[in-house]
Amino acid sequence: MPVIPTNNTELTRLKGIHLWHTGLSTCSQRVRIALAELGLEFESHPVNLHAGENSSDWYQAIHPDGVVPALVDDGRLVIESVDIIDYLDQRQERQHLVPAEPGEREAMLTLMNQADQAQKHLKLLTFEFLFKAAPTMSEDLAKTFQRDHNNETLKKFHRNFRAGFERSRIEAAAGATDRDFKALDQTLSDGRAFLTGASFSLADIAWIPNFHRFELLGWSFGRYPHLQQWFTGVSARPSYASALESWEPRELIDSAAPRLAARQAEGDGIESYLFAG
Repeated sequence: MPVIPTNNTELTRLKGIHLWHTGLSTCSQRVRIALAELGLEFESHPVNLHAGENSSDWYQAIHPDGVVPALVDDGRLVIESVDIIDYLDQRQERQHLVPAEPGEREAMLTLMNQADQAQKHLKLLTFEFLFKAAPTMSEDLAKTFQRDHNNETLKKFHRNFRAGFERSRIEAAAGATDRDFKALDQTLSDGRAFLTGASFSLADIAWIPNFHRFELLGWSFGRYPHLQQWFTGVSARPSYASALESWEPRELIDSAAPRLAARQAEGDGIESYLFAG
């Protein structure tokens, strides 16, 4: 259910659209793209994950899982990015980002669910390659995060990251990503402009940040020519620049670039895990 109950009276009194998000979060990027495509204004509430703000009492009183994004629309709380973008389109008098043809609508929902499932692999590979190259959380802050955050699954993930992910986990995430991209490439091989057909939809919005993220991580896309062509088209839309690129922390990304390049040169880049063995 997209709208979830909340006892936080500060949220229920809010008017208009409010978004708690971060610049680099792919889930936040989805929501900002949807807002831009729908022409919806929102009040921005940045959450500094690298400073551990998502483990604070004030943020965990907003999002019960202590992750981003969280959206409030006239006092209604909506979480989970694929649910949020669907909610935003449904709140319109006329749905703009859902195909009219029933089969395409079903395909859109399937693709959105697949993008959601892909997040766990994207997250692990982002931490392994981007955040390991540009560490952002001190030991003291990491201890505070473990003490104060209520999401046990998230705390375990951070402990595993700091200890070092097992190679088998990295290989599994890379393999799953390759399979996803091959499937999308096959979908697009009939010459369609967008993932569900002739019209830009929520399915495209769900996958755009994932493709962009793997570009940052040094993934090669020559194996997926149709997918690469799709991305060339969707990244030319105004929403890509205004809702994704303009919010990204370039300092963090640029600081990670030398180490990413060094790992690539050492044979330890992201695709070395894809083609292992």
